Amino acid sequence: MVAHEGVLDAFGHVSMRHPGDPNRYLLSRSRAPELVEPGDVYEFTLDSEPVSAPSSVRMYGERVIHGEIYKARPEVMAVCHHHAPSFMPYCVSGEEVVPVYHLGAVIGAKAPFWDQRDDFGDTNLLVIEPAEGASLARALGPHWVVVMRRHGATVAGRSLRECVFRTIYSCRNAEYLTQAKMIGRPSPLNSREIQRAEAYNLGEGPVSRAWEYWVMRLDKDGGMPPRRATRQAAARTARPSAGGNKRAGAAKRPTKKTKTRRK
Repeated sequence: MVAHEGVLDAFGHVSMRHPGDPNRYLLSRSRAPELVEPGDVYEFTLDSEPVSAPSSVRMYGERVIHGEIYKARPEVMAVCHHHAPSFMPYCVSGEEVVPVYHLGAVIGAKAPFWDQRDDFGDTNLLVIEPAEGASLARALGPHWVVVMRRHGATVAGRSLRECVFRTIYSCRNAEYLTQAKMIGRPSPLNSREIQRAEAYNLGEGPVSRAWEYWVMRLDKDGGMPPRRATRQAAARTARPSAGGNKRAGAAKRPTKKTKTRRK
């Protein structure tokens, strides 16, 4: 879904904390997000070790991003790491990402920066070592979006849907912020507006409305997981046709009576 909305491409990943065990999380094997199927998802410890997976299966090298954030933030239930084109100018320039419209308030009051050079010097810019993931989690702190210098961004949420909502709309906000800088001086939301708009937009109504819309777009493009497509096909097969109902419920036509002539 996040890939279909233009945030993820061949790289990046989304995870969720295990619904039955807070000390584990669920994440796909190493694969382009838009290609991920249910069978690609594996279970990991918070140390980012696979619980039960064949040694031949290749995992994301940066999975420590997820594990270390789950360790540091018990209330976080989902994490997305991306390199969205809308965010990259801010990752490169160091310009702050601020909310500039109501849905952008889901970024929160601040999106802090994390510069890998500060703690680790010259690296390949990937977050592979647990210490690197822990450093990123500290930079995120109590916030929901952290901007990674020369790399991308990482987003957290109190549910999977919230994380997806925040990821997509924080990217939309970054697009509008850049466009506003090109034509004038942006007027960002103030702290009270951010607080109020964030609380409203993360309510069940707005999140469900957006989720339904993204599901519809994905379904129209044939991108829904196989299990859902199978259920939908089964439901269509089980549903009686209108013609069948009509035939079954139609009353028997009366036979035409012939008039008897009097003799």
